[in-house]
Amino acid sequence: MKNEPAAPTQQQDAGHGHHHADHILHYPPSGEVPGLPRISATLYNQDLAPTKKEGRHWTSYSIFALWANDVHSLGNYGFILGLFALGLGAWQILLALAIGAGLLFALLTYSGFMGHKTGVPFPVMSRIAFGIRGAQLPAAIRGAVAIVWFGIQTYLATLVLRVMLIAIAPGFGALDHNSFLGLSTLGWLTFLLLWIVQVVIVRYGMDMIRKYEVFAGPVVLVTLIALAVWMFFQAGMSISFSTSHPLTGGAMWRSIFGGAALWVTIYGTFVLNFCDFTRASKSRKSIARGNLWGIPVNTMLFGVIAVVMAGAQFKINGHIIGSPSDVVEAIPNTVLVVLASLALLVLTVAVNMMANFVAPVYALNNFFPKHLNFARASLISAVIGFVILPWNLYNNPVVIVYFLGGLGALLGPLFGIIMVDYWLIRKARVNVPALYTLQDSGPYFYQQGVNPRAIVAFVPAAAISIVLGLVPFFHSISDFSWFFGAGIAGVAYYFLAGRNRHFEDVSGEPIAVATTH
Repeated sequence: MKNEPAAPTQQQDAGHGHHHADHILHYPPSGEVPGLPRISATLYNQDLAPTKKEGRHWTSYSIFALWANDVHSLGNYGFILGLFALGLGAWQILLALAIGAGLLFALLTYSGFMGHKTGVPFPVMSRIAFGIRGAQLPAAIRGAVAIVWFGIQTYLATLVLRVMLIAIAPGFGALDHNSFLGLSTLGWLTFLLLWIVQVVIVRYGMDMIRKYEVFAGPVVLVTLIALAVWMFFQAGMSISFSTSHPLTGGAMWRSIFGGAALWVTIYGTFVLNFCDFTRASKSRKSIARGNLWGIPVNTMLFGVIAVVMAGAQFKINGHIIGSPSDVVEAIPNTVLVVLASLALLVLTVAVNMMANFVAPVYALNNFFPKHLNFARASLISAVIGFVILPWNLYNNPVVIVYFLGGLGALLGPLFGIIMVDYWLIRKARVNVPALYTLQDSGPYFYQQGVNPRAIVAFVPAAAISIVLGLVPFFHSISDFSWFFGAGIAGVAYYFLAGRNRHFEDVSGEPIAVATTH
């Protein structure tokens, strides 16, 4: 058995400043718990610990608000408008979304149930299948994708903010023509402003993120519906339901199913770490209900809005817009431009914090639990997202396709292994306290803390997924690379893992902490 220092008593722990805002909790607040394994300070702190069932306050509406923001992201509108440009008409786009949303609802609901039952964040959830040390692999991959996208989304938000500032005071336009390290003076000022706003919000923890998402959801929905209605009237109360060169036959159906698959792939990050949010949910019913309204219902509303925008613009002048921000720029009233721009900024910040800030915070905590907490890790991830100069990455198609595309291709195999291990092999039986011990007799210690069977299943599936996703020869099936990766890894792991073992189901409640930190 690994030697660990004795866990302090509750009184000793309090002496370390337990109530200080920047305190890092190395052991359960109650100290050593009789009958449970010795908790390791290298695996446990207040952000990685399970959440107490009592006091969880993410409701159905909290979950719905996440999707009310994220589904309506500018990137998603760009994706749907791209399908319209490709030649898919209104009903074909809506069918693709319906198929994708149905699949996502199932995947995200089962992923969410894992978080509700165990109360642990994604890096700790990964310890179940990959081992207490092997979990660093999925946590690092998910965190790396998120940090890069955090920087890119912040940069995309500056484009909206710059339009708004120039509309208010045209003199700002003079600051937007020079370039230093790839960004104008106005670009630097707006990026710094939005970067600071996000850092401040996230430093208050997950509950502040929940409150922001709940505030932003209605603002986003009302604004985008209003933009679609305005475009509809501009087009004479009718729209084009397709371009002048619509797809038909086999090409049409391939694009419909490809679009549905890509809609799932877009959320390949989220299906992995949805437990980061649902670990604070009140019940399984609240997750299912929030997902139902937030994914299938909300996605179809999103599709209708996008189709109206694209069809109205095409009816007006034969052009296809690339983003709702293009609609905002065309609004002739300065006050309305400012209001619409503010709403898009609220949206982009909401999407960024949910999709791209939470995951690296937990990943960094998992690497350095003795030294980091939510506030410190959020600052580090934000600094990394800044110093990589994300606008230069975004403007380089090679980086977007090969770096982010390659990392994204790894998410499917990770999901397949984690879900098969939890649902099919263990049947949701998890010894939560054992996820935080270095005892080599622990069920998640495997071989030196790594489960070699998970790695053996992951590597070939990841290689196949990357090849299918990035090699031009496989272009016709590249849209489905996430499914190939998840399926191959899941099936391989199912046969490698062995299903005749005994699994204990032990609650994490004795070592849990309050949801709000």
